[in-house]
Amino acid sequence: MIIEQMYTGCLAQGAYYIESEGEVAIIDPLREVDPYVEKAKKNDARIKYIFETHFHADFVSGHVTLAKKTGAPIVYGPMANPTFEALIAEDGQVFKLGKITIKALHTPGHTMESTTYLLKDEEGKNHAIFSGDTLFLGDVGRPDLAQKAAHMTQEELAGMLFDSLRNKIMPLEDHVIVYPAHGAGSACGKNMMKETVDTLGNQRKVNYALRKDMSRDEFIKEVTEGLLPPPQYFPLNVMMNREGYEDIGAVIERGTTQLSPDAFETAANETGAVVLDVRHQDEFVKGHVPRSIFIGLHGDFAPWVGALIADIKQPILLVTPEGKEEEAITRLSRVGFDNTIGFLRGGFDSWLKAGKEVDTVDSKSVPALMDRLKSDGTPVFDVRKPSEYEAEHLVNANNAPLDFINDHLAEFPKKETFYLHCAGGYRSVIAASILKSRGIHNLVDIGGGFDALKDNGMDVTAYVCPNS
Repeated sequence: MIIEQMYTGCLAQGAYYIESEGEVAIIDPLREVDPYVEKAKKNDARIKYIFETHFHADFVSGHVTLAKKTGAPIVYGPMANPTFEALIAEDGQVFKLGKITIKALHTPGHTMESTTYLLKDEEGKNHAIFSGDTLFLGDVGRPDLAQKAAHMTQEELAGMLFDSLRNKIMPLEDHVIVYPAHGAGSACGKNMMKETVDTLGNQRKVNYALRKDMSRDEFIKEVTEGLLPPPQYFPLNVMMNREGYEDIGAVIERGTTQLSPDAFETAANETGAVVLDVRHQDEFVKGHVPRSIFIGLHGDFAPWVGALIADIKQPILLVTPEGKEEEAITRLSRVGFDNTIGFLRGGFDSWLKAGKEVDTVDSKSVPALMDRLKSDGTPVFDVRKPSEYEAEHLVNANNAPLDFINDHLAEFPKKETFYLHCAGGYRSVIAASILKSRGIHNLVDIGGGFDALKDNGMDVTAYVCPNS
């Protein structure tokens, strides 16, 4: 038996390759499916099943493409209603894979169709669960995403999740391995551990939602408390996962259209495309295409694109490091942004050589700003998450979380200079690019962010352990 977790850090997402006696099951595959096909081919095995734990909101699964390439059926749990052909498993239905079996356990709560897959080994013993977004390490799936489709409140869904955990998962043995769909960094939960694999026994000890003495009412209160609004792209990804999507090969072919600086500029003006610059923030602040948005590939690229660009059908033009065009297009497609229409041939250097207009971000190091930060009263805006800000922040700093920066536009001074910072410098440059694209140029980015402010002895509030 082979079980391999294929983890993608940018999405904090775990897909799974399971093999026994030349038969393979894939659970929650990513949009680009060649790695699964090639791994099975290398092992002289065939993909027999494609299991989906639920209709994912935070990424576009590769189930439709993988089924077309392999002929393997897509399996969902009870109450799933995809518009394409799929096998809708009954609660408790068993699927044979070589010498092992996989049992569908209907565990509604995160969504109505959420299903956990229980793997039994060659001896028929419970070995592992693939829990999707029902059970994370340190947390459980948020119960607010499916409430409109289910015509239920988040409290009612949380109650169903309590029952699913108590009746289907917690009765399993301590040695059972938990393989979740996500880890720390995903917006599908609020308190996930950085680890990506654990035992159910350890989760009973460390996961607040699995407390033995926890009442149903206590569970509902704790699971729903402190939930931030989900990113706007979530329901659009659910729709794609339920209804199908364009093949990623066509998306990449369209997106890798090379455009000269003149053609790039014309395309931006005529299509209303977002010019997305995915280089490092240090390069962006030195020079960039005016009104372009920075979201660097080296950070949590895809989730930030999804959080900040509301419409997945929005045309996108790319400015990338040389050779990174296809990677950027692929990572955009993972969250449903399939309308990349081309990239700047030769990168930003070609824009410079063509003599096109250039913009910069005023970014200064903390040592260079120390005197002004301490004495002149210039407003400071902290764009970290509320939980980070509440834990510890620069005295007198305002919180304008990047996730919801559009809701805070009125708070930024229109003429007076103000400072921006995040934790280390990535998110504040994203924020600066968004503000500048909206005509707000009177800003200074604090290079190195809160970490540098604290290291240089700036006054910060007393540390408070965050709740989420």
